[in-house]
Amino acid sequence: MTIEFGRDICNHLSQASTREWLVTNGIGGYACGTISDVLTRRYHGLLIAAFKPPVDRRLMLAKLETTVNYGGRRYALSANRWGSGIVDPQGYMQLERFHLEGTIPVWTYALGKARLEKRIWMAQGQNRTYIRYSLLRAKSAAQFILKALVNDRNHHHSSHRGMQAWVPSTEPIPKGLCWRSSSDATALALRVIDGEAQFKPEQNWYLDYELSQERDRGLDAQEDHFNSATLTAALLPGHSLTLVAEAVTTVEQLQALRSPQRTDKFDSQKDILEQQHDQDAELLTRCLTSQAYRLGSEQFPPAWVGQLMLAANQFVVQRQVGDSGEQGSSIIAGYPWFNDWGRDTMISLPGLLAHDPAAARPILQTFARYVDQGMLPNTFPDPAVAPESGSDVEPTDTELTTAPQYNTVDATLWYFEAVRWYYAATRDEALIAELFPVLADIIQWHQRGTRHGIRLDTDGLLYAGEPGVQLTWMDAKVAGNPEGSADEQADWVVTPRIGKPVEVNALWYNALLVMWQLAKRLEQPHGQYRELAQQAHQGFQRFWNPDKGHCYDVIDGPNGPDDALRPNQLFALALPLNSRHRASLLTPAQEKAVVDICQAELLTPMGLRSLAPHHPDYQKRHSGTVRQRDGAYHQGTVWGWLIGPFVQAHLKVYQDKVQARTFLDGLEAHLGTGCVGTLGEIFDGNQPHDPKGAFAQAWTVAEVLRAWTLTK
Repeated sequence: MTIEFGRDICNHLSQASTREWLVTNGIGGYACGTISDVLTRRYHGLLIAAFKPPVDRRLMLAKLETTVNYGGRRYALSANRWGSGIVDPQGYMQLERFHLEGTIPVWTYALGKARLEKRIWMAQGQNRTYIRYSLLRAKSAAQFILKALVNDRNHHHSSHRGMQAWVPSTEPIPKGLCWRSSSDATALALRVIDGEAQFKPEQNWYLDYELSQERDRGLDAQEDHFNSATLTAALLPGHSLTLVAEAVTTVEQLQALRSPQRTDKFDSQKDILEQQHDQDAELLTRCLTSQAYRLGSEQFPPAWVGQLMLAANQFVVQRQVGDSGEQGSSIIAGYPWFNDWGRDTMISLPGLLAHDPAAARPILQTFARYVDQGMLPNTFPDPAVAPESGSDVEPTDTELTTAPQYNTVDATLWYFEAVRWYYAATRDEALIAELFPVLADIIQWHQRGTRHGIRLDTDGLLYAGEPGVQLTWMDAKVAGNPEGSADEQADWVVTPRIGKPVEVNALWYNALLVMWQLAKRLEQPHGQYRELAQQAHQGFQRFWNPDKGHCYDVIDGPNGPDDALRPNQLFALALPLNSRHRASLLTPAQEKAVVDICQAELLTPMGLRSLAPHHPDYQKRHSGTVRQRDGAYHQGTVWGWLIGPFVQAHLKVYQDKVQARTFLDGLEAHLGTGCVGTLGEIFDGNQPHDPKGAFAQAWTVAEVLRAWTLTK
């Protein structure tokens, strides 16, 4: 699949502004925007740097207002929608083509008969963005004018001129300048590394950028950016101009930038763009030739699967472990606003790293360091301050706390499945021996009880929950509004699911089977795990609802069993160990009934609805204010990642790989919409299933890749 758009998309503002692009740097930083160049989110920018990887992310360079003088005419390449509603300039009208070159977004502009290309990418492991302009076809030189629009704020916030306590300053450096918002702020270095350019410091604000996506989310929808410098340069036909934007975090880094004899491996030849191409090509080769994806000696996966493999790598990031500075690894749950989450990481590992299972080792070790009272953290600490009034972090603001948050019951159980997958793929017995005491301790804590009422009950099932806490993956919680109505003043856990959730107990049973297998392999006592698994298997029969013909979603809750039709029951037959017939939690007839009713009521081209449309709480659209959106988040909204368990369950029942693969067609098509080349988080429950939420989501990408391997 080639991700490519012509004028039919590029010159239509509504089409070009709803298609986004993303590049990442492997430490949590990123750059993103729309292919039209119109800013529509507070998260759009050319450099969002991660200062405590992969968190503490700040917008440094918002955009470049770009004008080119060529052949006696002036061409604007930028585009902006202002608070007045006016779109000016309209540079997208010069945009002839947009395409992805591996992970690199490429714009081709028509300047009369001349052609100009722009590419954007990031250095891996560095808070550094490259923007390259290449004059491909021209009869004379083109004169460039680039106005750098900068900022210095948390990426969750928005900025306004009157609210910024800045004392901005600039310092010249060879072939560029450094800008600071204040004397003690991190510097932003702007410089060119090929060609010649002049940098003129500026002190101007550009006011009232209209952010349509933020308006749709019920948030502050206008923002101001600071013009720190104007760059002018002449570009000859066949030549390129590369602007580098980087966050300067150390004295040594600043001294190197000041040096006229500066040497930098990213500035040297071999060309930096070629280096990025080689990185993409090497990754793709490793993926396509891995056992997980090969179709045969002469066959390779289709091009769209290859593009998704490149997207998968964007979520794998470095993470500092503890206060020692030791480097570990983790998975960003989604861009642009998520950090690394325990649940999302463990679900994503088998799909994201199928081509290189060994890369999961440091991730599993990193999370093991944070296990506490038998629980995996849901989110890690982020030193960023909480969002300003009127802004939110999807779906909650828990990732802005200063300590790990242990408000999850299922992330810990998904850890067992990730360990099982890793061992099956690598046979790394040394790591299993290292992690086994941690896993055994987790089981013991669940037996005797841990936080939030999580405990093993007498029927062999796990109970979890207490008022005001969201513990399952259906975790939307809206903070109370003291100035709102009586109903809005208290915190609202939208789907509390207190009691015994069906997928939690499918995961508990799976975890016990994993422990039984690993204990036997390590010649450790294992009879207790087999006995606990048998008790869980027997207790699970209580979930079957013969009147509805599917499983209860929760039993033993404060209001009795919940018979809502949700996709969570699919995990009773979709987890690999549970899917073995002798270990099945449901009878063959029950399994078929579950698959059939989920296909009829929940399946869409983009994934599965979180609640059946006939339920009185069903919400057909994920839109409106924070409260309205979180109220719909798990009440009908479609989740792309759920296609994975559905495909696996369907395969178990029907044994038809050809039919099962057709369920991926809609998400394959989504690679060309939304954030192009990757897959988003959620979609409206009703047609046309418009994409919502985070535009790039790890577990959606992971589960589509995993489902594809199941059907090859």
